[in-house]
Amino acid sequence: MPGISIKGQNMPASPIRKLVPYADAAKKRGVKVYHLNIGQPDIPTPDVALNAIRNFDQKVVEYSHSAGILSYRQSLVKYYEKNNIHLTADDIIVTAGGSEAILIAISTIMDPNDELIIPEPFYANYNGFSVNAGVKVIPIPSSIDNGFALPPISEFEKVITPKTKAIMVCNPNNPTGYLYSKDEIESLGKLAKKHNLYLLADEVYREFIYGDAKHFSVMHLEGVDDHCILVDSVSKRYSACGFRIGAMISKNKEVMQVAMKFAQARLSPPTFGQVASEAAIDTPESYFIEVINEYVARRNVVVEAINKMDGAFCPNPQGAFYVVARLPITDSDHFCQWLLEDYNLNGETVMLAPATGFYSTAGMGKDEVRISYVLKISDLKRSMEIIEAALKVYQGRK
Repeated sequence: MPGISIKGQNMPASPIRKLVPYADAAKKRGVKVYHLNIGQPDIPTPDVALNAIRNFDQKVVEYSHSAGILSYRQSLVKYYEKNNIHLTADDIIVTAGGSEAILIAISTIMDPNDELIIPEPFYANYNGFSVNAGVKVIPIPSSIDNGFALPPISEFEKVITPKTKAIMVCNPNNPTGYLYSKDEIESLGKLAKKHNLYLLADEVYREFIYGDAKHFSVMHLEGVDDHCILVDSVSKRYSACGFRIGAMISKNKEVMQVAMKFAQARLSPPTFGQVASEAAIDTPESYFIEVINEYVARRNVVVEAINKMDGAFCPNPQGAFYVVARLPITDSDHFCQWLLEDYNLNGETVMLAPATGFYSTAGMGKDEVRISYVLKISDLKRSMEIIEAALKVYQGRK
């Protein structure tokens, strides 16, 4: 039988989805599973976006421009202007989700065996994108004890080598929900300029900021336009993961010219997704106010419940809709699988994501899980009851 590529063998399994077979088996046994493992919001997609698809009247669904439909890019310029980010349509390449934006960006600025520094824990698929591009991830550990704040810049300096080409952050962060401050982003901008590196920022959760906190974008930095690349997506903003529309954005003309070659090689982003995403820009502000209020209430349910559990700890995040919680366990992979295979509370159980998959450093995250608070409050309360009861009987407790 023909062999499999080394790249294919090295491609990591998703920690978010790898337990799906166990969840499916539990459901076949009649167990109800509360899915806290994946960031699929249950918030309705705005009607204005769905109506644009329903009212689509072109006779042929054509390829769009490889950079994306011009009217959509022009609408995006206005959207970013409202966020004090000043762009032109030429600064934007529309992509098939934020995932393709990351892959194109990495492929544009990095060669095989180049190094990408990322604070960990980080979105697990960054590992997959890096393997795809032949790039090596260099993790900088952050700590749950300070809410996963940006590690000291000195820690970044320690690992910069001639192979280092870029630093990447997710802000607000998936999986931790941590919102990087203006000072933290500015310190990364100075570091990128000092060492002539790119600064990639995944800002797909920009809309999900809680309390009095403010989001500070890498595109707000001054004097480092040629170093900054922004990755964005409509998936979470409009609860429209299936649109598969994102964007790669930079004011660096050479970067965008080269990125366009990759964009042309995949022909064009999805037409229907772009049509819907352009219409979604007109989503009323009241939609976001309701969504934010709902997520704050959901976050509070999860954080308060976990911190009342014996031996557990959970920071209070200021963004996104995830938390990483420390539980009194020794092996989060085993615990998450055990919940699905061997445990239920009156016919119900919970699916979590083991935090090990969000770290590159071996052995980290063994006592941590990621929870997506994307279910309605009644389901979240029940999920927390199940977790608390499970911990009392789990044999792998610390």
